[in-house]
Amino acid sequence: MNADTQKRAAAARALEFVRPGMRLGLGTGSTARHFVELLGERVRAGLKVVAVPTSQATRADAERAGIPLTTLDETPELDLTVDGADEIAPDLNLIKGGGGALLREKIVAAASARMIVIADRSKWVPALGRFPLPIEIASFGSGATLRAIEKAITAMQKCGPLRLRQARDGHAFVTDGGHWIVDAALGKIDDPVAMAHALSGIPGVMGHGLFIGLAQTAILAGAEGVTIVERP
Repeated sequence: MNADTQKRAAAARALEFVRPGMRLGLGTGSTARHFVELLGERVRAGLKVVAVPTSQATRADAERAGIPLTTLDETPELDLTVDGADEIAPDLNLIKGGGGALLREKIVAAASARMIVIADRSKWVPALGRFPLPIEIASFGSGATLRAIEKAITAMQKCGPLRLRQARDGHAFVTDGGHWIVDAALGKIDDPVAMAHALSGIPGVMGHGLFIGLAQTAILAGAEGVTIVERP
């Protein structure tokens, strides 16, 4: 199986956890898109669910698939969120945010009784950090925020380059919430829990891509098939 086929296989297995009447969180990104498409097939066949999308892109995909949508204001407690990840560690802590929806993804995941992360096998890593850590920041005072981020990281470990993410037009990438994203090249995060805590305490940081203790289940698809891993 190529990577895209593996992503779809993981999404198909996650669909087995969906029950009629569930309130679902729909993630963002290429792997989550497969889940939305497959869920839409089930909905058109009669499955009754309601879902909260984590981005405008996912909202558009879900609407095309015919999935009934709601918001966290209308439905503040969800049964299950299914989302992808950029990296998955053996303790099921994650790095997310490559698709730019990390803040909304984290809010939806935290509102859910269960989070299932789906991915191809390449996302499984012994330690987080090879993928640059996305950090969502307010555009106001960004220079001061960047200095504070660098100082917080350097207090714990070596800090690589901090790069402001750019859109295809060369301007700063802007999230659905109107924020910017800084990608921090760390190589390896020595203590993800401490790093998450330190970044969360910086004024101007709206969110970061470390998802600590949120995923209960990982579904990984590779050349050898699909594997389900539960959080220790």
